[in-house]
Amino acid sequence: MLKKRVKRTLRYTRYIYYRETLVNREEKFWSFLGSFIGIGLIAFWQIFLLKDSDSLFLIGSFGASSVLVFGLIQSPLAQPRNLIGGHLVSAFVGVSVQSLLPEIIWLTAPLAVSLSIIAMQFTKTLHPPGGATALLAVIGSDKIKLLGYNYILFPVLSGALVLLLVALIFNNITPNRKYPVSNNYKKRLKRLFFIRQRS
Repeated sequence: MLKKRVKRTLRYTRYIYYRETLVNREEKFWSFLGSFIGIGLIAFWQIFLLKDSDSLFLIGSFGASSVLVFGLIQSPLAQPRNLIGGHLVSAFVGVSVQSLLPEIIWLTAPLAVSLSIIAMQFTKTLHPPGGATALLAVIGSDKIKLLGYNYILFPVLSGALVLLLVALIFNNITPNRKYPVSNNYKKRLKRLFFIRQRS
């Protein structure tokens, strides 16, 4: 029984992956434009609007989030709940670990990532870039570490909200792209997969 379930899950995952890699030129264009505008806005905010401030708004995990929310928009991991929740939960975990064990990097780095995965699973907000968000809170520059729990709001929440806003605009411009994905779509996809599997 368990073996069948594992095989079924692997087939389902392969099918989703296959569907997500069927990307035409129009899809590639909107993926490029959305991610360019999203990351560009965060960078512009940091460089031009806050040049005299110590605030930091552009972190590496937003690059990975852009891959999901603009390139794999149908993935459950790219949905708004996962994007915002995954980053927030992971940032909280990372900052908490950093504040409890500030100078033990060999312990804090793996602990922050591992606990953030568990926390995202528990809250149903799994978003792979969240692991990097947690890790940055521990291994980031002194500028990041000095932010403490403010790291959760700026840059994490502010940047994730910018990406979400841009994704809601650019992922819904054409009729071929729909974001966020509705539960009905997920159910239809599962039904289609199981029909194909049985036939």
